[in-house]
Amino acid sequence: MAKIIRSQRAGTSSVRSAPKKKAAKAAKPLPKGAAKKPATKAVKKVAKPKPWTAAEVYEAFDRFRKANPEPKGELEHLNPYTLLVAVVLSAQATDAGVNKATRALFAVADTPEKMLELGEEKVRDYIKTIGLYRNKARNVVALSEKLIAEFGGEVPRTRAEIESLPGAGRKTANVVLNMAFGEHTMAVDTHVFRVGNRSGLAPGKTPLEVELGLEKVIPAEFMLHAHHWLILHGRYTCLARGPRCGVCLINDLCRWPEKTV
Repeated sequence: MAKIIRSQRAGTSSVRSAPKKKAAKAAKPLPKGAAKKPATKAVKKVAKPKPWTAAEVYEAFDRFRKANPEPKGELEHLNPYTLLVAVVLSAQATDAGVNKATRALFAVADTPEKMLELGEEKVRDYIKTIGLYRNKARNVVALSEKLIAEFGGEVPRTRAEIESLPGAGRKTANVVLNMAFGEHTMAVDTHVFRVGNRSGLAPGKTPLEVELGLEKVIPAEFMLHAHHWLILHGRYTCLARGPRCGVCLINDLCRWPEKTV
């Protein structure tokens, strides 16, 4: 209870609060430089999906083959050179968008010589509806120049040589080698990467890991068309959002724990 104390000199009164209880004993400070240990949480281990058996892989690709015996890439082209250009232009762009731009471009420039004659500025005008078109126009002209200077105007037939061209990476090389020259390569785009991981067919943290994993498990008799089947499957069935598991040809084989069937 507050006590009232009267001032003898001023004749005024003041209120003094009753003494407070002592505060709880402060925690003992940590030694200088010592870090407080974070509380440890139990980490729940997620079981890895069971790898596909050889019989299951064969069954999956046999179904793809029966449903679509001769799958085709959706990039329009006239020859190996225009295929190379189309794939370079398709980076971070849709095949439909590339086709819309290249129909007119390839009508006037279907060889490296004609592309050089057209020039970078006019190439930009043809492909300006495609993302990153300025840089891509520069690469198309530069790779055309290199093809003429080092490869006699022809698209080379090795991965290393194609990768040496401006704007061309491993995926570009694999597409060209497969579609133009019939090589058993596996081009891994976003669709193939998703299907390989989601299904458990060939999980990997990078496109290269998925590529090598698929090459390891897919029987040779399917390799010519394998990357087309997987691309089309990812583009139209195994969608990034709202995958169509109900119509999936391989839903009974798929290891994805969130599939809707």
